[in-house]
Amino acid sequence: MKRKIVALMVAVVMTAVSLAGCGSAAPASAPAETEAAEEVAEAPAEEETEEETTDEVVATEETDAEEEETEAVSDDQAAADAVAELIDAIYVQERTDETDAQCEAAKAAWDALTDAQKELVEGEEADPDYFGRDTGDASLDDPLNADDIGENEILVVSFGTSFNDSRVATVGGVEKAIAAAYPDWSVRRAFTAQIIINHIQARDGEKIDNMEQALERAVANGVKNLVIQPTHLMHGAEYDELTDALDEYGDKFEKVVVAEPLLGEVGDDATVINADKLTVANAVVAATAKDGGFADVAAADSEGVAFVLMGHGTSHTAKVTYSQMQTQMEKLGYKNVFIGTVEGEPEETECENVIDSVQADGYTKVILRPLMVVAGDHANNDMAGDDEDSWKSMFAASEYFDSVDCQIAGLGEITEVQELYVKHTKDAIDSLGL
Repeated sequence: MKRKIVALMVAVVMTAVSLAGCGSAAPASAPAETEAAEEVAEAPAEEETEEETTDEVVATEETDAEEEETEAVSDDQAAADAVAELIDAIYVQERTDETDAQCEAAKAAWDALTDAQKELVEGEEADPDYFGRDTGDASLDDPLNADDIGENEILVVSFGTSFNDSRVATVGGVEKAIAAAYPDWSVRRAFTAQIIINHIQARDGEKIDNMEQALERAVANGVKNLVIQPTHLMHGAEYDELTDALDEYGDKFEKVVVAEPLLGEVGDDATVINADKLTVANAVVAATAKDGGFADVAAADSEGVAFVLMGHGTSHTAKVTYSQMQTQMEKLGYKNVFIGTVEGEPEETECENVIDSVQADGYTKVILRPLMVVAGDHANNDMAGDDEDSWKSMFAASEYFDSVDCQIAGLGEITEVQELYVKHTKDAIDSLGL
């Protein structure tokens, strides 16, 4: 186009010069000059129009792409939200006739998500870790829910954990120790936390009996003598719920007895301790020292290392048990061992108070370890997690300590603790007078 315009302009100019040379007034050239001028004037406008059209196309394509991207993000979030709702629906403490189907639906919907969509799952309780976190191989666990029980049953009742590796090592470890000690009795399992039962069932397809299911199974199998061994730490709220559930089945067996929880009788105040607390105190401190690379607790103390044992805590009157465990540590001379709780009940076991106590006693290094039967959510998240409100993070943020290390291990995997449960089971069986 530019070449045509230039050629036309040259022709016009030459014609004008030729006419001028002949003495003509050149009126005939006026229309040509006018057309040329108009074409010259219009040429940039034409180019500008083409550029504007191209820009409009690009802008339209970008807008379309943005809209498609927005729609895709919206679709991804909608899919993730749908899964979050399904997870929240099974994150409940009551089992219903729909629970099995709900667990299957939640897992199927999760599996249908893309990796990007899975990261968007967020609900009242739901998050990507519900199905996505690797907690070990569930196939290594035995839910102990078989029939053909016989007349004598030991029902091991635990709160439970969805952390597969810990469940095998702790709850499974206690169950196996009891089964080995009493081969003539059938050992079965029940969890009291339906939330955990649902989690394991939905994620791994493993079905664990709740308390009602386990008792119904015992009745259906004709069990006459039932021993219930709780793996709970103390005579707290969970223990009370267990005994309440048993009330409805007391007349369905010839003999029923509930064995002692791990730490035995509670006692009236913080000064009251017993043989069970002594056994557990020595066992957990020895395990902490060994796993920390020390010959014993005294060796750790000499290097300025404090052991902080984190329990759950409770508003139940049994919370004095934690204070009694601190008393037990002091009576054993374990001055570098401190008892804390997630719930901060009793008050002196709250994280901030424990931090102040450890710092005030001059310790510069800390090892955190759960004072819980299992090393599950509380141990992995509340104690050793990376969030700013975890115990590891709060101890580090205080800037009092040179190092803060964590040991992820439950009491239930310690041999001496397993043996203590076996002793409690023996005491319960002996009380039946069989």
